[in-house]
Amino acid sequence: QVQLVESGGGLVQAGGSLRLSCVGSGGTFSSYTKGWFRQAPGKEREFVAAIGRTGTGTAYAESVKGRSTISRDNAKNPVLLQMNSLKPEDTAVYYCAATSRSWLSRAVGEYQYWGQGTQVTVSS
Repeated sequence: QVQLVESGGGLVQAGGSLRLSCVGSGGTFSSYTKGWFRQAPGKEREFVAAIGRTGTGTAYAESVKGRSTISRDNAKNPVLLQMNSLKPEDTAVYYCAATSRSWLSRAVGEYQYWGQGTQVTVSS
């Protein structure tokens, strides 16, 4: 059983930056494709970014492309999401997820493991 714990959320002004971290335990954490998703109040959970097992492949939602970078270092465990030029519409709970799928899935339903989430609030 894989367990995921996110950290790094907080309150930031528009234009600022945050770096989210996801630490995994249990199972073979490094062998999973990892993703970040977010859910704003009253909205469905949506894909933000994903990174492949070896860290060489990445995918981003159009809404964050060019402003965010997902990375991982299997030796050190954490999967990171660096977010720059934050906007008020980026406000949401951000979730780390892991899937045994080998491709860079953007579908919520294809991820088997989820963290509890970390709140990101961007003020205007």
